[in-house]
Amino acid sequence: MSEKERYEIDRDIAFHSAPTLLGIKCANLISFDRSETAIAEYLSEFKNKLSANGLYAEQLCKCRKRILVYIYNRKMLDAWLKMPCVSEFLSEYGYSSDMTLKEMLEKLASRICCGDFPHEIGAFLGYPIADIKGFISNCGKNCLLCGYWKVYENAEKAQQTFEAYNRCREILFDRLNNSLNLFQAVNKL
Repeated sequence: MSEKERYEIDRDIAFHSAPTLLGIKCANLISFDRSETAIAEYLSEFKNKLSANGLYAEQLCKCRKRILVYIYNRKMLDAWLKMPCVSEFLSEYGYSSDMTLKEMLEKLASRICCGDFPHEIGAFLGYPIADIKGFISNCGKNCLLCGYWKVYENAEKAQQTFEAYNRCREILFDRLNNSLNLFQAVNKL
């Protein structure tokens, strides 16, 4: 992978995953149109340099010319998925409480089709269950607020969350603009 490609991947991941990388969100999903070889190399380096921080990145799906990469904080994600309202919601889609995180991610990956995402993906991204249910029942319309997700309840709290996510993005980009690569910027915490 070239330095230019690494720089661009760093910036893409920082832009789309800053809240997860900085520890305030359980997961993010990013779509890349880069070569599978470059993404695989980058994900290997990600694992080597950030798994000690509890951060993981996995390829969930490869569709045509796009690769979906799921970045998550294992502890936060595991705790989120075990919350009663989340596990109850996921049980409606065939996820059981005795499944391991790995099994759940494998099931999610198997349910993703090119350009089509199963509704439960919102739970794996840490979206409020009420908003996921609102999205489903409203077919994605009539939301109160649209930001990192479509909000159907508690718009004020969601707006505060969006602002916190934006601050994470600013912090990470400030570090990247000061000659750090993504791994250095995250490990600087």
